[in-house]
Amino acid sequence: MILPLAFIDGPVFWAILAVAILLFGGTKLPELARGLGKAKREFKKASEEVEDEVRSAVEEDERKKARLRVIEEEERVRIRAKIEAEERLKRDNEGKQN
Repeated sequence: MILPLAFIDGPVFWAILAVAILLFGGTKLPELARGLGKAKREFKKASEEVEDEVRSAVEEDERKKARLRVIEEEERVRIRAKIEAEERLKRDNEGKQN
């Protein structure tokens, strides 16, 4: 997995930290970090919910397809039995006529 922030090594990290301290001040950084942590947790929770929703939709679709296959097979068996019964009846009628 390629991390987009992997290029941040020692000197770059310290430069970013210095700029952040200058922009936000030392007292605001913990508050900013808490906000970022909370946003990350909320994003993770939302993405897990979406993933669960997609997974359940796929599973529901698979259950419907499986049920449809069962119904189709039952219909084939019923039709096959009806055709066989008609053929037996036809043979019996032909046998009685001869």
